[in-house]
Amino acid sequence: QVQLVESGGGSVQAGGSLRLSCAASGYSRSTYCMGWFRQVPRKVREGVATIDSDGTPTYADSVKGRFTISRDNAKNTLYLQMNSLKPEDTAMYYCALDLRCRPATVRSLLPYIDYWGQGTQVSVSS
Repeated sequence: QVQLVESGGGSVQAGGSLRLSCAASGYSRSTYCMGWFRQVPRKVREGVATIDSDGTPTYADSVKGRFTISRDNAKNTLYLQMNSLKPEDTAMYYCALDLRCRPATVRSLLPYIDYWGQGTQVSVSS
């Protein structure tokens, strides 16, 4: 059974930093893609960053230069380092696993995802 468990969310002031982690388990594929998506109430879930099986990242324009996605394949863990946080970054952040590395997901940050984590809340105050 695939499990994605996020951690690292919290409340910070604008300009601060947070690091999200996602521990993945329960699958055996050697190549897969992962990403971070976020959602606020009454809005669609949006892609923040993805990383393919070779470690190539893709970022939403809104977070470029501030967020860094990375993965540790030995630990089956995905990370999102978030710096220079803004109030508009406030959202529930979800870890995502795409076992087929769909181009629409990996390059266009669309939510065609096989598995989701339960989410971790990030709140940024001004």
